[in-house]
Amino acid sequence: MSHQPEALLEHHLIQQLIGLGYAAVKVRDGDALVANLKAQLEAFNKTTYSDKAFDAILNHLAKGNVFEKAKTLRDRFSFTREDGEVVYVRFYDSENWKNNRYQVTSQVQQTGAYLNRYDVTLLVNGLPLVQIELKRRGLEIKEAFNQINRYQRHSFWSNHGLFQYVQLFVISNGVNTKYLANNKLQSVKQTFYWADRHNKNIRDLTPFAAAFLNPDHLGKMIAQYVVMNEAHKIMMILRPYQYYAAEAIIQQVATSDDNGYIWHTTGSGKTLTSFKASQVLMDLPGVHKVVFVVDRKDLDYQTMKEFNAFKEDSVDVTDNTRSLVKQLTDDTKLVLTTIQKLNNAISKAHYENRLTHLQDKKMVFIFDECHRSQFGETHGRITEFFGSSQLFGFTGTPIFADNASKNDLGKRTTKDLFGDCLHKYVITDAIRDENVLKFGIEYVGKYKNKRNTFIDIEVEAIDKKEVFDSPKRLEKIVDYIIAYHDQKTFNKNYSALFAVSSISNVIKYYELFQKKKEEGKHDLRIATIFTYGTNEDDEDAQDYLPSEELPMAAEAKVSYLSSHTRDKLEGFIGDYNAMYNTSFSTKDAKQFENYFKDISKRLKEREKEVFNDQKDRLGFVKDRLDIVLVVNMLLTGFDAKKVNTLYVDKNLKQHGLIQAFSRTNRILGEQKSQGNILSFRNLKKATDDAITLFSNKAAIETVLMPPYEDIAKKVDEALKDLRVIAPTYQSVDDFPSEEEDALFVQAFRRLMRGMNVLQSYADFDWEDVAIEEQEYEDYKSKYLDLYDRIKQDRAKQKTSILDDIDFELELIHRDVINVAYILKLLAKLKEAKSTEAQAQKKAIMDLLGGDVMLRSKRELIEKFIEENLPHIDDVDAIDDAFEQYWQDEKVLALGKLCEEENLDHAQFKALIDAYIFSGQEPIRDDVFKCLDNRPSILKAREIGQRILEKMRAFVEVFVHGMAA
Repeated sequence: MSHQPEALLEHHLIQQLIGLGYAAVKVRDGDALVANLKAQLEAFNKTTYSDKAFDAILNHLAKGNVFEKAKTLRDRFSFTREDGEVVYVRFYDSENWKNNRYQVTSQVQQTGAYLNRYDVTLLVNGLPLVQIELKRRGLEIKEAFNQINRYQRHSFWSNHGLFQYVQLFVISNGVNTKYLANNKLQSVKQTFYWADRHNKNIRDLTPFAAAFLNPDHLGKMIAQYVVMNEAHKIMMILRPYQYYAAEAIIQQVATSDDNGYIWHTTGSGKTLTSFKASQVLMDLPGVHKVVFVVDRKDLDYQTMKEFNAFKEDSVDVTDNTRSLVKQLTDDTKLVLTTIQKLNNAISKAHYENRLTHLQDKKMVFIFDECHRSQFGETHGRITEFFGSSQLFGFTGTPIFADNASKNDLGKRTTKDLFGDCLHKYVITDAIRDENVLKFGIEYVGKYKNKRNTFIDIEVEAIDKKEVFDSPKRLEKIVDYIIAYHDQKTFNKNYSALFAVSSISNVIKYYELFQKKKEEGKHDLRIATIFTYGTNEDDEDAQDYLPSEELPMAAEAKVSYLSSHTRDKLEGFIGDYNAMYNTSFSTKDAKQFENYFKDISKRLKEREKEVFNDQKDRLGFVKDRLDIVLVVNMLLTGFDAKKVNTLYVDKNLKQHGLIQAFSRTNRILGEQKSQGNILSFRNLKKATDDAITLFSNKAAIETVLMPPYEDIAKKVDEALKDLRVIAPTYQSVDDFPSEEEDALFVQAFRRLMRGMNVLQSYADFDWEDVAIEEQEYEDYKSKYLDLYDRIKQDRAKQKTSILDDIDFELELIHRDVINVAYILKLLAKLKEAKSTEAQAQKKAIMDLLGGDVMLRSKRELIEKFIEENLPHIDDVDAIDDAFEQYWQDEKVLALGKLCEEENLDHAQFKALIDAYIFSGQEPIRDDVFKCLDNRPSILKAREIGQRILEKMRAFVEVFVHGMAA
């Protein structure tokens, strides 16, 4: 079958862009890019720059990383001319984006660690702000994504780092087109289709370019809808439904006085949308102030950090309302506050008098979550006090007539309070677009009656409370969680929440976990946080969201905890302090608040590259938190991508159920394929009803993962396809060409994806699939052999069919197989009988060959087994002996590398240390400084690449996966 060539796809796109208003320009290399930049900046700023002045501009542009350069783009640079005049240089006009100068070029060449040639580049005022990578029709779009990642590593940082100014990437194979923000370590899961306002995706490149890349829309996206995430130091770009929601609110404010609400499903990024809308609204003529309102219980660590990054101390987490009143009366345009403080400000006379002058001003209120039970009263006070106000609400689970209760807005619906829904994006939309994950739900628990027969809890007629609170039942559930937690969380690489019906049961569960930990039955890190409210002791009715604010534990007037319960919580916080070297308490209001924030932070920051999630030599992890037991807290408004499992032992329904389940389904990467729900109560009907309410009856199959048996069938089908290509794992060695290699990689990848899902089910058993575990590992080893070959080919600048195929290595790496684990196996090997030793050694080598991080260390570990292990008498001495061996081999390897390449040992070691610390490969000039003699121009590129490749290999063997 013939496909449209990539060159033709590129030509048609460029012609279309010229028709949309881009000026065509030929920029073939770094020098031409710099020359064009000078000309464009001069035209944009309506001036000329001397060579000296332009050098100063280039030096300014070269500073910082991608995140910092995004800020430089939006800022101005000043310098003093030779005649003493101070000149300001603008790089981008965010207020009037049509004033910017738009150009298109193609096939720009840059040399960094390697020579790269980029497909289509969109220049704005001479800076490359959008990079488009194309693949011919018929190839996976993911190949274009992988190419972008290589460009970022290999060459974007060269030539003054000008390509680090790229704000957006576009990837396309003609029939599928997606966009993404420019970030390090991004996942293909963070790529988005553009869509129309009805959420219909625009996949084909031609209509995508017309809708998204036309200068007016693209200019607006860069100016207004690229978000600087200060917590993670990354850029974010709004997805289409977020854009349309923000634009709908802006249009409503600009043209009417009507209210409205946005229905965007839980997990789709409502806070980002609402906050970005607030930022744009504050600059509209006629708007006096924008007040962004969140519920206090949602004001977790990340939210506070994000908001305070926009305006220092903009969120005051104390109960002091004075700070809010001050902001409402000064020249602050955007005010960020909690619903509790806003209510205080307009309810108390000594504040009210200071605010009366605002009653006839146009005040816009944005509510991040508008279904709070206390909001019905506050809504009335706001509309009565601020006569010219407009109110907008965001919710993932609106209140309809069907799910309204006396606890929800005084039985009023979201529409009653806010008027029309301005934009809708429901859970089925989000799952279709892969913006959230499906839920994999498993129901666990059958109970015996007096006749010793099993009864499903859905139809049992016995005393439910007695059954549910039974100590034997609670202990069985704890044992079950201990048995399956590693399986559910990929060996503790993810965290879990445990939703419990009451505080008394949380205490029982926590003490059971601790007891079994002391008995050596698990090493899970457990924490809990809870507050007392009128509903939290109702074991059977936790089907709506809590309304009370987070209490301050030290205040005598608050009687939210009995002395017994408070003492218990104080002890549990003491355990937490011992685990993490902290000093939180219920006896101090601020410390209790900080305890809540620390738990949130610990769960959230597992997403970060710098999170200390590595095991030390004894197998302990410094910052990891495995399970948090809660009654209501963290079950709404809390987002942590590394939470993938929810254990449930409470009744949930309607919006409470969707909110709680949705803590688990944030998109992260290939490994996290669904949100795991393990329910110890029968919530099937409640789940079906909730999904039907918030989407439709036909949505259940879309939202929920298929049954275990269906996944097993798909795995069997993938296995049959694999065996057609490679009947045995040895068949891979006999493939005549790379075409067969590519077919094998794609077939085994499909099998891996299925196994990744299947193995997350508690029912998983190797007996259920038509392949033995060892054979699967053997296939996997061949798969990784091909990956290793591709890495070597890339280092030698060889082209390969496999070069752009994503091997999805995150589906292979298992954190349990680390150096500490291998050392334990070596200890067992030392103690093994001679008849067992050979089999144990083979098992170790198979494990090393099947793990991404450790296979590069296989040869050295085998050498240790052969040459060192026989001479160690004391098993307890193996750890120290191995560490000494590793350091000795590291020194030898570095010395050999330096000798082979005539490198100065001290200088090159410093270069490697800098690379390990920063993660950014050195440029060739830095490498050449380590050489005794600088190579000729003809040899420089070859030598530089060879040394860089050896440096990468050295770090991969001796450093990656070896850190404490």
